[in-house]
Amino acid sequence: PKLRAFARESRITPEQLIWPMFVSEGATQAIASMPGISRYSLDDLRREVATLPELGLLGVILFGIPNHKDETGSEAHADTGILAKAIRAVKAEVGERLLVVADVCLCEYTSHGHCGVLRDGRVDNDATLPILAKTAVCYAQAGADIVAPSDMMDGRVGAIREALDDEGLIETPILAYSAKYCSAFYGPFRDAADSAPQFGDRRGYQMDPSNRREALREVELDIAEGADAVMVKPALPYLDIIREVRDAFDVPIAAYNVSGEYSMLKAAAANGWIDEDRAIAETLTCIKRAGADVLVTYHAKEFAEKRLHERD
Repeated sequence: PKLRAFARESRITPEQLIWPMFVSEGATQAIASMPGISRYSLDDLRREVATLPELGLLGVILFGIPNHKDETGSEAHADTGILAKAIRAVKAEVGERLLVVADVCLCEYTSHGHCGVLRDGRVDNDATLPILAKTAVCYAQAGADIVAPSDMMDGRVGAIREALDDEGLIETPILAYSAKYCSAFYGPFRDAADSAPQFGDRRGYQMDPSNRREALREVELDIAEGADAVMVKPALPYLDIIREVRDAFDVPIAAYNVSGEYSMLKAAAANGWIDEDRAIAETLTCIKRAGADVLVTYHAKEFAEKRLHERD
């Protein structure tokens, strides 16, 4: 084992991991399609995050589920909205001991479940940009360390950067979901976030899984507009894209090990078909090996707990 450790090329530590967390106005609920993951009440969210710094995790990324939804997702940028309240609660609890990343999108907040506002039954890209910019400003003012637009509207990074700068938030970084594919692996997330589209799908603004070169164009555009770091999502079916982006750009790269990837591993482990601990470690290691600097993964907490236990 020591010789293997001597020659090991890729290493995963909790400090490279961000744990996605869901928060709502209601009581805490377990998510049936994502064993071990819950939708937290505000009070339970605060109690849960208080335990995370001792595990050595890099941070959390927060997703809000509001009580009220409308056509334009107005609760997304409300100062009294669920995510703004959650950011303030988490920062009050952990301060600088944990990065707080705020997902910026409208799908959880719109009555139709799409990531932008609609016009004639289609997502209106340009009409969505001011709303996304206002949402990012709201989260940054609430205390988010990083804002992370995941909507895939063209031009949203530039609009957000301009809006942040206009409000004096010049040091708030943008982590752009730059290569976000229209994937079949998002199903459990949509259960958790109550964000499934009420009609159609998101192929009009998310990327075609068949495309590689397009991912590089999307990343290049986002960096030019002011993105400080970029994301590839999902991770496992797109390891080649992570590597392409790593080779082409000298910025921090995150990869999102998404809900479907998580739930498949959990289901196989529950049936005794795989060794869960080894499968988690191998999964995270291969994403790191492909070139990701930071991993957003639902395995983050349990991986960190196991590492802490091994040290003890």
